[in-house]
Amino acid sequence: MSRAKALRAAGKGLSVAALSVAGLPFVFPFWWMLTSAVKSPGDVFGRLSLLPSKCRWDNFAEIFSYQPFARHYLNSLCIAAVVTAATILLASLSGYAFARVRFRGRSALFLVLLSSMMMPAEVTIIPNFFMMKQWRLIDTHVPLVILGVFGAQGAFSAFVMRQYFLSMPKELEEAARIDGLGRLSTFARIILPLATPAISATAILTALDAWNSFLQPLIFINDLNKFTLPLSLNNFRDAYGSPVWHLQMAATAVSVIPILLFYVCAQRKIINAMVFSGMKG
Repeated sequence: MSRAKALRAAGKGLSVAALSVAGLPFVFPFWWMLTSAVKSPGDVFGRLSLLPSKCRWDNFAEIFSYQPFARHYLNSLCIAAVVTAATILLASLSGYAFARVRFRGRSALFLVLLSSMMMPAEVTIIPNFFMMKQWRLIDTHVPLVILGVFGAQGAFSAFVMRQYFLSMPKELEEAARIDGLGRLSTFARIILPLATPAISATAILTALDAWNSFLQPLIFINDLNKFTLPLSLNNFRDAYGSPVWHLQMAATAVSVIPILLFYVCAQRKIINAMVFSGMKG
């Protein structure tokens, strides 16, 4: 082996070692969650170890008998699916309109859209509560869907789609119009299929936001059977109000599976979309 190849191999090995060490602070909490999920209550905060002394797989069965965890899981899946689908549809249409359609007040309206991204949810939660109460939607999942689609995440999704559409050449639309396609047909048949990376990014970010939402379900939901996963995880407590850590860790490990699989499958498209979204302003 030549000296140059040996130096490259050594440099690559050092880079891998450095990245592995740097990644430990991020991997350790996840590993602690997984190992705590199969520990007994007394072992969770016992002697620190990377592996449990004895795996207690019954924890995963107990989380479904402790409370209606399966129903909570289904609630979160349904809400995340509806919010994600509606957000992709509306964000694609609005992003295309801001990028390609010229109309009076477009810049001002887009500025209002951007300003809504800067408004913390805690600021608007009280007026939103009274509005939903006036509409008699308290203790239903409808407020979670409405605020998920038209809230800050929806505005950000429209922004991402607009930035992606701006990066696409206008010649594609001009060629489609020459072939006799209207604006909506061009959007549906030409533009939207080419926006798969941006749609993938929008989908996973929206689904993650809806899946992890805690404040809004806490405010709008009272019925135990209508809880979402974040409320359900917080509800693994004993008679004294203290967390039942081994069950909470087991439930948390189960709850991350859909988002983890979704991200692993779409991560390359997400990275591409983030790169394209910064190409034009």
